[in-house]
Amino acid sequence: MSSGGQLLPVTPALGAACAVLLAAAALVAGRGGLGHGRAVLRAGVRAAVQLAAVALVIAWVVRSLWAAALFVLLMFAVAARTAGRRVLEGRADAGRWRWAWAAVPIAAGVAPVLLLLAATGLLPPRGLSVVPVAGILIGGALTATSLSGRRALDELRARRGEVEAALALGFEERDARLEICRTAASTSLVPALDQTRTVGLVTLPGAFVGMLLGGAGPVQAGAVQLFVLVALLAVEAVAVTVVLELVGRGRLGG
Repeated sequence: MSSGGQLLPVTPALGAACAVLLAAAALVAGRGGLGHGRAVLRAGVRAAVQLAAVALVIAWVVRSLWAAALFVLLMFAVAARTAGRRVLEGRADAGRWRWAWAAVPIAAGVAPVLLLLAATGLLPPRGLSVVPVAGILIGGALTATSLSGRRALDELRARRGEVEAALALGFEERDARLEICRTAASTSLVPALDQTRTVGLVTLPGAFVGMLLGGAGPVQAGAVQLFVLVALLAVEAVAVTVVLELVGRGRLGG
């Protein structure tokens, strides 16, 4: 660790290392036949541009609770669009606004946790507290929604004959669809489960490291990180459950 409490020094060497790593990732993804070479490159460049923009506005945003709330709504809207488009990508039944259904599982997972934190006073009404916590939770819900939706719809498409057989046996369409896709969609919780199981042994997540660098004690940092992990489990479990219900009822995907 460098001096001054920084995990990595912000120098030209850091920029060069990022560029080399991004080029290597794009090359490996392309040459390895993964089909995402250009996507990796675009994602890296986009991340750099977005982080630069956020760095310019975040200092202003966190000064006002109203500005922070608007920024959280922007994060939510982007997450819903990203998740919805990812779930319905390449599907003929993806209507122009069909992706908007992805907002439901994200909101269902994130809103109760934020309300609980606000009601108990654990989340101070300050932009500097609200924005990062909401961002972490929305990011988890986005991942869970994208993964579970894609896996559910892919499973239904691959096992369409089994859905028809269940319908022939007297199952309601919702129940028939859920019977086939529930197991595949539920695997979307595995990354969050693995992260929680291995925290402190394999990884030291960002909240823990960030608090240590900010001067917090190990116990306080560990307690905050534990809360973040448990909150993410709750958010993602709710998001996956709601996604399954939407898929079962034909709202998200045909």
